[in-house]
Amino acid sequence: MSTYEILSLIDHLPDPETGHLPSQRERIQSVVHHAVATETLGFAGFNVGEHHFGRYIMPAPELLLSSVAARTSRIRLGTSVSLLANLDPVRFAEQLAVLDVLSDGRIEVTFARGASETTARAFGTESFEELRPKFDESLRLVLRLLEEESVSWSGEHRTPLVDVRLEPRPLQQAREMIWVGGGLSTISADLAADLGLRFMLPSLFRWPEDYRDIVARYRRRASANGFTDGIEVGFPTYIHVAPSSQLARRRWRPYLESYRDFAMSLRGSFGRPVDYDSLLEGPAIAGSPAEVVERIGEIDQTLGLDRQLFLLDIGGLPEPLLRESMELLANGLELA
Repeated sequence: MSTYEILSLIDHLPDPETGHLPSQRERIQSVVHHAVATETLGFAGFNVGEHHFGRYIMPAPELLLSSVAARTSRIRLGTSVSLLANLDPVRFAEQLAVLDVLSDGRIEVTFARGASETTARAFGTESFEELRPKFDESLRLVLRLLEEESVSWSGEHRTPLVDVRLEPRPLQQAREMIWVGGGLSTISADLAADLGLRFMLPSLFRWPEDYRDIVARYRRRASANGFTDGIEVGFPTYIHVAPSSQLARRRWRPYLESYRDFAMSLRGSFGRPVDYDSLLEGPAIAGSPAEVVERIGEIDQTLGLDRQLFLLDIGGLPEPLLRESMELLANGLELA
């Protein structure tokens, strides 16, 4: 059975029903309140994504999580994702260690390569093809910095290190903190399996069963490499809950459609139908608490999940509907 967490990508979109667009300050602060409610309602964790130069308005998820850490005491706090190929791995390892100490050992990070050439160039990568080897090299270096007392190292994408010791020391072991984000490509799944790291699937408009083969490959390869403990899979799902299924489907339609149009303008289509009714048969769930919990269980079984992340605050959904949806979901899952 999965553990259940909340994920926000902090899209900054107007309410399609009223046209209201909160200020960026209001939107970001509302996410912090959302995170605190995540703990109050009994969810296991809160996660936030990293994006740059657009209408996702969170380029520094680690900073937001430090604010959430000061306001919570129990939930896990994670990035989903951090774009490691755009970051200096030594500096990021230091930040991660500080966050782990500040949160009393509750921090997690999902590392991913990134899919935006514009973002990569803005952070100094001349060729998009450099991202994959930079990501691989940086991930391995971060692991060493977190795990080893002193690191001497040389690579292709940054200056060498000689007897570098990370301070402060993190409270957790590196493999308690780190996930690798991937999709249908075998590269990230194989990297996670080779390093014994957990594997997080992406928040795209694909059906859960689309990932069945890549999840099976990840688990087989990890087992062949001798890894058993800590081999886990996570999956994000779009969710809206209302007292009745009819109400949930009716009132969520404009918000999911608005978010779908926005997200697909950035990433394009994925070979699956993305009309509202089709989405509700696959990567999105709208319904009563009982219906939503049943669908969550079906997705768990389809992929053999260890963790599900729920995206609720999408497309300009107003705060009262978000809060009601979170409360009904928590009650349906019997988290309290």
